[in-house]
Amino acid sequence: MTEHPLPAAAEEAPRLLLVDDDPTFCKVLSMAFEARGFEVLIAENLAEATRLAKESEPEYAVVDLRIGQESGLVLIEQLKKQDENTRIVMLTGYASIATAVEAIKLGAIHYLTKPTDVDEILDALNRDAGDASVMPSEHLISVQRLEWEHLHKVLADCGGNISAAARALRMHRRTLQRKLNKHPVRN
Repeated sequence: MTEHPLPAAAEEAPRLLLVDDDPTFCKVLSMAFEARGFEVLIAENLAEATRLAKESEPEYAVVDLRIGQESGLVLIEQLKKQDENTRIVMLTGYASIATAVEAIKLGAIHYLTKPTDVDEILDALNRDAGDASVMPSEHLISVQRLEWEHLHKVLADCGGNISAAARALRMHRRTLQRKLNKHPVRN
């Protein structure tokens, strides 16, 4: 079991920035973190998250990949520029290999898929090393999942610009948006 950074009685509570556009999810997760001794700052968009990060300099951040129409990847980059020691976990319901790789390259220490709970997030925030015991899947990836992964990789390569990604894929922008808004195919 991983030890979580709980504050000592005389110490200040560690600050955690929680960035997600789902207010209910934020409220539930915030209460769980506060029960474990954290001071939680909640932002529901990138502008608010950037402002809170500058004002409070959080030690930890939990950032959703999709925040409305914005990308949480941008925030990871900003948080790391502000303080390279901020420990960041990216959460998403739209996991893809491309976004996982980019999140780690930009400075996130872990990438978790929703649904998740506070204990899993705390374990990720406190884990420094990879886990070599994770087993590769026994199943081949489906054509639908490959397409979904490819679309997200091209979008990431285009800096999140849907119009540029649509041009690169020789696809209508609305078609690409519709495909990107679908939940990922499992296999």
